[in-house]
Parts: sequence; structure tokens; C-alpha cells
Amino acid sequence: MPTMTLALRRRELARDAGGHAVWRVTHATQRIASEACALLLCDVWDRHWSRGAQERAEAMVPRLDAVTRAARDAGMQIIHAPSDTMAFYEGTPARERALKLPNATPPAPLDLEDPPLPVDASDEGSDTLGDHPGRVWSRQHAGIWIDQERDVISDHGAEVYPLLKAKEIDRLLIAGVHTNMCVLNRSFGIRQMVSWGVPVVLLRDLTDTMYNPALPPYVPHEEGTRLVIQYIESFWCPTVSSGELLEALSARGGGDTGP
Repeated sequence: MPTMTLALRRRELARDAGGHAVWRVTHATQRIASEACALLLCDVWDRHWSRGAQERAEAMVPRLDAVTRAARDAGMQIIHAPSDTMAFYEGTPARERALKLPNATPPAPLDLEDPPLPVDASDEGSDTLGDHPGRVWSRQHAGIWIDQERDVISDHGAEVYPLLKAKEIDRLLIAGVHTNMCVLNRSFGIRQMVSWGVPVVLLRDLTDTMYNPALPPYVPHEEGTRLVIQYIESFWCPTVSSGELLEALSARGGGDTGP
């Protein structure tokens, strides 16, 4: 089975020469079979109630689509997870594929450390004025192609976990929005999957936070996103950039396909 080489980035608490506690970036190079991986796209909706969030998602979609196509062509299972939109996909092959999977009961969740997040999103995290929280989405963003013959559509961990087991997938890559909310907390998100013992990797440049710089720690939005990614690297799972993933896929002979 063809493999790709990825340098997975984490942060570990260490001691410097003076004995002071410091966080250090580490990289673990691993050879991973692409056909034993899945790429999950979290809540990349067609619309968002926050104008700032919508603008950043729109800018991200072309890259998300390109990475998804390359990953699919390399044999990865693609999982589209636009929460609260399953009615839109009712009866489609990709949705039916998720519903017809054999049952697989997840293990008892691991007892893991869960420190508080480094940003305050108690105001729902929009950085643009005049936004009012509410459900305005109806489907995944149309700029991301869904291959009805191979992909799966689901918004529930109880369906995603059996898929991973049925396909003998031992690595789940996650991209999408929003890092400090849905990406971490959905039933198919990082916290749940890691607690079930699933090895997870976040695509750190294909994600975004819901964070308003008017709240602690009072930093620019981009810095707030960076802090949340550092938090994930420290406590939950490693990360890799989309460029590193594409390079690894290319090195194993992967390419792009489309309709």
C-alpha cells in the first residue's frame, strides 16, 4: 500500500537550561498509508451568520477543495460533515452510504485532560459588527465537490466511527470551522474522536476560530486562531499544513481528479 511521509507537529512541556518550564514545538516524522486515512470537512457551510466568519470561509474554500480532491485521488476516504444539513442530502448516494454502515460501538471514552481554551468566545465569537447568531446554512459550500460515488456525508460521530472501523482507517485528518467550537466539540470532532482512541491530525491552515478581539486575550483574530491551534497541539492532537499534505501526496504519486 503506498505511503506518504508527514512531519506531525505537537507542543510538549519541557525545561530550558535554567530549569524553567517552556512549551517546545516537536515534529514526529511518520510514514502513513493514504488509503488508511480519512479527511473530514467540518461545518464548511454555504452561509454563516457572522460576516467575518463567512468571509474567511469563502477565502478558504478553493484550497479546501483542492486538498480534498488530491486526498481522494490518493485513496483517502472523504467525509463531508456539514452539521444540521442532512435533510438537503437525503437520498443521495454519499448520505445513504453513511446510513448503511454496519454497527460499531465506540469504546468507553478515555479520561483525558481538558484545559480551558486560550480565547474567550462567550459572545459567540464574531469579529464583525451587526451580526446576529442564528442558523442560516442549508448545505455544505458548493465550492467543495462531493464525489457521490466515493464520499460519505454525515454529521454524527455515531456514523463516522463505524465508517472508520469498516474501512480500516487508522488516521483521521480534520479541516474546517470553527476550531474552538465545532472542530473540537462536535460528536465527530477532535475531543470525541481522541477520547475514542482515534488518531487525529488537524490541518492547521485550513481552519478558523470564532473569536472577537474585543474579548480576552485581546489579540488580533489571526493570533486568536494561532493560540487555539497551539492549544490543540499541546493537549489534543498533532497538526500538519495543507502544503505539507499536498507535497506528501504528490511524492507518493497522487494527483487531482474532478467531475
